[in-house]
Amino acid sequence: KGITHLACWAHARREFEKALQNDRPRAEKALMMIQKLYKIERRAKEEQLAAEKIKELRLKESLPVINQMGKWIFEEIKNTLPKSQIGKAMAYAYARWDALSAYLNDGHLQIDNNLIENAIRPVALGRKNYLFAGSHEAAQRSAMIYSFFAICKKHEVNPFKWLKHTLLNISSINHKNLKDLYPQNYKQISDKSNM
Repeated sequence: KGITHLACWAHARREFEKALQNDRPRAEKALMMIQKLYKIERRAKEEQLAAEKIKELRLKESLPVINQMGKWIFEEIKNTLPKSQIGKAMAYAYARWDALSAYLNDGHLQIDNNLIENAIRPVALGRKNYLFAGSHEAAQRSAMIYSFFAICKKHEVNPFKWLKHTLLNISSINHKNLKDLYPQNYKQISDKSNM
């Protein structure tokens, strides 16, 4: 309960891009509609709209595009070979239609998951390297360090300065104040010391 399942329009777009060689007219039509959705998102970002205004914009402008595309796919999927690239693209979107449309109802939600994919790419790229951490405990320690550095990045904290501060202070800090050493709290401490 309370979880919104989303599908990624960037992945749906890739499926239709693969279909360009198989069925250019229908693939281009789908891509044009997807492009309209992204144009609306770009406008919301450029205008720096609040979440509630983004929702209003989406319901006013994106919903009609999504409805049009949904009706079109529902009709056209009957006229495609399921194993063809365009058939696969339509089946991909059709099977995920509710999840592809769910972002409309909340201005905080994204049209695709590109941001998170970019954030976790270093982890995915290094996955094979992590198999050779030496032991399970060493792998867990590496995961903790990566997590701390990711938090530093998220909160715009210099990881070297944070780590140096943490190592210098960890032995003398009261265990009740251990949270003061977290990267997200370090920025407040360093800002105070720079005043």
